[in-house]
Amino acid sequence: MLTMTYEYKLQPTAEQVALIEQTLDVCRSVWNFALRQRKDWCASRKSPVNACSIVSEYIIPTDELFPSYHRQAKQLTQAKKTSQRLRSTHSQVLQQVLRTLDRAWQDMQSKRLGFPRFKNKYRLRSFVFPKLGVNPVSAWGIKLPKLGLVRWRMSRLIPKGFEVKQARIVRKASGYFVMLSLQLDVDVPSPIPHGHPKGLDLGYDKFVATSDGQEIKRPRFFQTLQRKLKLLQRRLKNKHQGSNNRHKLNQKIARLHQRISDTRKDWHFKLAHRLCRDAGMLFVEDIDFRTFHRGMLSKHSADAGFGHFVNILKWVAWKTDTYFAKVDKNGTSQTCPNCGTHTGKKTLDIRIHSCGWCGYTTSRDVASAEVVKNRGITALGHSVFENVCGDGLAGAVVTLSSQESTKQKT
Repeated sequence: MLTMTYEYKLQPTAEQVALIEQTLDVCRSVWNFALRQRKDWCASRKSPVNACSIVSEYIIPTDELFPSYHRQAKQLTQAKKTSQRLRSTHSQVLQQVLRTLDRAWQDMQSKRLGFPRFKNKYRLRSFVFPKLGVNPVSAWGIKLPKLGLVRWRMSRLIPKGFEVKQARIVRKASGYFVMLSLQLDVDVPSPIPHGHPKGLDLGYDKFVATSDGQEIKRPRFFQTLQRKLKLLQRRLKNKHQGSNNRHKLNQKIARLHQRISDTRKDWHFKLAHRLCRDAGMLFVEDIDFRTFHRGMLSKHSADAGFGHFVNILKWVAWKTDTYFAKVDKNGTSQTCPNCGTHTGKKTLDIRIHSCGWCGYTTSRDVASAEVVKNRGITALGHSVFENVCGDGLAGAVVTLSSQESTKQKT
C-alpha cells in the first residue's frame, strides 16, 4: 500500500472560516476535558492512603475504571444528546481528537515522555475528517462534511489511481490548508544498490560535503531574519494580554516564522533532488540530531534542520529510485579514506585532512564523506579498494561482489 500526502491552500468563505474556527474550538474543549479526566484519575490513585494531598483533587471511587478511548468515546456520544455545541461538529472529527489523545498517552508511557499538554486557541490548529464522500475532489474545490464545497488552489494534480482517504484541515499563519492522504493499492519495491555511490557529511561549516569533492555552504535561514523577528517580539511585551493589537502582532510574528520554515523546506527539497540526480547510492551518517539541540550550537543546528533534511533526502531518494542507507558515524573524521589509517582526533579548527602515512590531503569534510561512502559500500558486501579520486590511476581497483561479477560474465 502506497500512501502520500498532498497539501493545498484553501480559499474558504467567511461563513466557512467561522465554521472551521468553531470546529477547532470544540475540538480543543474535547481534548482538554478528556485530558483533565485522565490526569484526575491518575492523581486520585497516587495520593497516600493515610494523608490528604496538598492540592485539592477530585475523589474518584476505587472501582472506577481508567478513562480509555472507548469509554471516553461512549461518554462523548451521550454528551452530544444534551449539548448543541457538540452536535454542531462532525462526530468523527471529535472521535479523532480522542484517538490522538490516546496515542499521545501511549507514547508518553512507552517513550517515557511528559504528560500531553492542554491546548489553548493557538496551540490546537488542525482537525481530521477520517472519511470523505464519493468523488470529493474537483478542479475548483473539495467537498468536506459540514463545510460543503470549499474552493482551493489546486497547485498540482492528484496522480491517477490514487484514492483520497482522509483530509486534515490546518490553520497556518498564511491561511487555511488541506492535507489529503492519498492511497494506492500497489507494492512498490525499495531501490536496490546500483550506479554511482556518494557519501554525505553534514556539518556547521559546510551544510553538505560529498565524496565527489563538492561542498555546499549552509544558508542562514533564521539568522537572516533574526533582527526583524527580535524587533517584533520586543514590541510584543508592551501589548496587553488578550488585546486585538497583541493578536495582530502575534499573527505577524507567526507569518515571519512560517516564511523561515517554508524557505528552509524548499531549499532542502531542491538540494535533495540535486544530490539524487547524479547518484545511484547515497550514504549518510546514522546520527540522532536531537543531541545537536542541547549544545552551545543549538540555535545553528535548529536553523540548519539536519534531521528534517535527512528525512526529506530519504523520501526523495525513494521517489527517484536512489538507494539510501545510514552507516556508523563513529570516527569518520579520524580515518584516512585512502589508506584506512586512524589519524587521531582533530579539533574543530582543523579543516584540512592530511594523512601522515600515505600523504593524502583534502578537505576534512570531504574526507569524512569519503569514509562514509566506503563504509556504505563495505556494508553492501563489496571489497573497497577504490581510489578516492576515482580517476582510474594505478592501484585504483574496484572488486565487485560475487553476484555482480556473475552478472557481468553472463
